Amino acid sequence: MGPLDGLKVLEVGGIGPGPFCGMYLADLGADVVRVDRPGGGVTAVDPRFDLLHRGKRAIAVDLKDPAGVALLLRLADRADVLIEGFRPGVAERLGFGPDVCLHRRPQLVYGRITGWGQDGPRAHTAGHDLTYLAVTGALHAIGRAGGPPQIPLNLLGDFAGGAMYLVAGILAAL
Repeated sequence: MGPLDGLKVLEVGGIGPGPFCGMYLADLGADVVRVDRPGGGVTAVDPRFDLLHRGKRAIAVDLKDPAGVALLLRLADRADVLIEGFRPGVAERLGFGPDVCLHRRPQLVYGRITGWGQDGPRAHTAGHDLTYLAVTGALHAIGRAGGPPQIPLNLLGDFAGGAMYLVAGILAAL
């Protein structure tokens, strides 16, 4: 139970901010179903011990198979929110980008998060928390004075700087 009780969220498996956003929405009471690759998630952490899976159910779907994409679209037809964090163009290439999903279900909130945005000079570059902090200069300020920067947990870029803005955008859209 929570303020988002009854909200149906479909999270397409990924790493970092997408799963954190799904976990946060689940913590607020949303029913979150995570769609993972067959054979497990995308990280080395056993899903039973991955805190970002907290409060979610999960199913395995092969999104490279047209039958898997059809299943994902049927699930999206009943969802209020879809979260995905692929690089630009990947969801479209697989057949479930925002145009397809919103044509089928106009009221769907399609939450998308990428490291460097959908366009621009770094859009197709892999992005991770550490690289965002380094480019912005925030990494310089982390660590002991006179020593090298310390590699922090992915709390700043992925979670605070990414996932929480995705949560805010989804809640505003709802």
